Amino acid sequence: MIYTWVALLIAFAAVELITPQLVSIWFAIGSLGALIATALKAQLWLQLLIFLVISAIMIIVSRPLYRKFIKTKLVPTNSDRVIGETAVVTESIDNIQAKGSVKVQGQLWTARSENGEVIPEGSQVTVIRIEGVKLIVK
Repeated sequence: MIYTWVALLIAFAAVELITPQLVSIWFAIGSLGALIATALKAQLWLQLLIFLVISAIMIIVSRPLYRKFIKTKLVPTNSDRVIGETAVVTESIDNIQAKGSVKVQGQLWTARSENGEVIPEGSQVTVIRIEGVKLIVK
């Protein structure tokens, strides 16, 4: 069993090294615990129990800490602030012809009508959402 635990320890550590987030470090530590138990001549059921208990404890203890300190922080863009704003149609909006643009907060955006209606140039519309690089308006 000593070779099995060494192989698992190496495999879990290798997976951890090639992935950008914590995915298997807990199991590598659990494998190390089971390897130590094997070296101390523990029975197989005890080795498995030690592996499971140590892995579970490591997950329970470290996962919240990981999320707190290493969590990827979302950087909001400024584009979402146009949602709900009034825009002026600068090019007639026609979803069928895939054309139309609006000016909102001093910026020109490609726009599409929410319900498919044609909206003439010069009309005022409200921005409902953003889909890709297009504003959906009504």
